[in-house]
Amino acid sequence: MILSRFARPVGARQRSRTAAVQTAAVFVLACLSPTSHAGLEEGRVKAQVCAACHGADGNSVIPGTPSLAGQPRQFIVTALFMFREGRRKNDQMTPFVEKLSNADLNDLAAYFSSQKMAPPAHKTTPERIAEGKAITRAQNCVACHTATLTGQQHIPRIASQRHEYLLSQLRQFRATTRADFDGTMTSATQALSQADIEVLADYLASLAAP
Repeated sequence: MILSRFARPVGARQRSRTAAVQTAAVFVLACLSPTSHAGLEEGRVKAQVCAACHGADGNSVIPGTPSLAGQPRQFIVTALFMFREGRRKNDQMTPFVEKLSNADLNDLAAYFSSQKMAPPAHKTTPERIAEGKAITRAQNCVACHTATLTGQQHIPRIASQRHEYLLSQLRQFRATTRADFDGTMTSATQALSQADIEVLADYLASLAAP
């Protein structure tokens, strides 16, 4: 077998990914350290430019745009960092985030994480809820996203997230077209069928805050 001159052994790729994850983790922990000067007021002011898409309080009313209200602070910092560093790309987000400082990321995360989740806009049937619960148990989603599916640390809240956004992100993870912080979601979604993804999105989008 002839290898491309650009190819690297699997071990080297794994080490490179591990190093990237460690670097990002160190950055996020630094942002969240007790010496950080993030403030709700600073975040509120800086978040005004985000309101057109994500809502003034982080509760999006645009179908394909995620809600940020009540997301774990560390997750928001991590997501913004990945956009800024080019590990995630989006036509709307990338031009905005690439100009943000570390302090901006921390302030925005402090503000949005403190906002209250709105009641879910999406409704589904009891049958779909039962199916969705079964899938989250079978795939052990609660191990990372917590029993209430509201997230923790760098793991996002998926309960009451926008239905269309959940569908698109799960499909992208399964197709390996969306960047994954540590590869967990890419791996987890490989066992899901397209029907499973539709059920999960339907179920998760209908969940209210505990």
